[in-house]
Amino acid sequence: MTTDAVKAALSRQEIELPSWAFGNSGTRFKVFAQPGVPRSPEEKIADAAVVHKYTGVAPSVALHIPWDKVDDYAALAAYAKEQGVRLGAINSNVFQDDDYKLGSVTNPDPAVRRKATDHLLECVDIMDATGSRDLKLWFSDGTNYPGQDDIQDRQDRLATALKEVYDRLGDDQRMLLEYKLFEPAFYTTDVPDWGTSYAHCLELGPKATVCIDTGHHAPGTNIEFIVAFLLRTKKLGAFDFNSRFYADDDLMVGAADPFQLFRIMNEIVRGDALDPERGIAFMLDQCHNIEEKIPAIIRSVMNVQEATAKALLVDRDVLRAAQQSGDVLGANAALMDAYNTDVRPLLAELRESQGMDADPVAAYKRSGYFEQITKDRVGGRQAGWGA
Repeated sequence: MTTDAVKAALSRQEIELPSWAFGNSGTRFKVFAQPGVPRSPEEKIADAAVVHKYTGVAPSVALHIPWDKVDDYAALAAYAKEQGVRLGAINSNVFQDDDYKLGSVTNPDPAVRRKATDHLLECVDIMDATGSRDLKLWFSDGTNYPGQDDIQDRQDRLATALKEVYDRLGDDQRMLLEYKLFEPAFYTTDVPDWGTSYAHCLELGPKATVCIDTGHHAPGTNIEFIVAFLLRTKKLGAFDFNSRFYADDDLMVGAADPFQLFRIMNEIVRGDALDPERGIAFMLDQCHNIEEKIPAIIRSVMNVQEATAKALLVDRDVLRAAQQSGDVLGANAALMDAYNTDVRPLLAELRESQGMDADPVAAYKRSGYFEQITKDRVGGRQAGWGA
């Protein structure tokens, strides 16, 4: 691919930001407060708009309900538009209430299952008001001990709830079913892997797709294989990008294993799935516990851009010829040549051609925005996920 073609592809890339990444966050042990943290969904959106201003590829913001609950979602969507961004995926939350100790939609108590399903349906109502396409579902449901509950019954309960929500979706809406290997359940998890998510989505129909969270796998899992398989079956709907060293660390994407991120994006490019028209949502799902929020999110967007640029630079003809001839080392070299390319000058040129600063982090730091929000956002209740 020529340099101009690479730039053209990168200029069409879109990376969705999570509203919760701008709030206070931490571990189960401690949430560290930071100055200037948003106190409302509107202030989260304003911060996201700043990231888009300096990167040019982050035009949408995912909401988390009830963390981002407001009285008027249409007005919130209008506010986002005024800021130069739009509202993206609506994320449900059926894991924080005491009622969900034994599960939400798979709970043995039908009253709890009804409560959880009603919340998911409420999220679809919010999608209608915001114009959002995607409903993202993650369930902490599972068991801690053998015999605690019937494993097959829990799958039946899950399927029943998913079907009710699926039937409520509009023609232009879809469901993204996320999975996670473990935690907080330690014996069984009701949606533990991509195969379980895929099976439920296949049963539901074309509006149900799999969401891959890059931190939700066993060590050594070949995530790019999962990407390739789901692309082939047209069941890959979205990514939740982050990094992990041990478990679900939710660190900055590309921080732990930038080569893995490149390999994932290589499969996306090979599958011609980078363009937003293909419908794959590239979303960040990160919590910035000790680092400053906005620069970390800008850096994360840049990490995805750099991995994508390298994937676009792979010489597909050389790679294919080596693969077809059984040239193992030649094929690997075709990938490594692209990965080892310094794409930062290319991305700097692209940003300058679009009227932006070549260095988004430096531009943000010079802007004085952090000093302004630190001064303005005094009092009230700082947003956070409440660990």
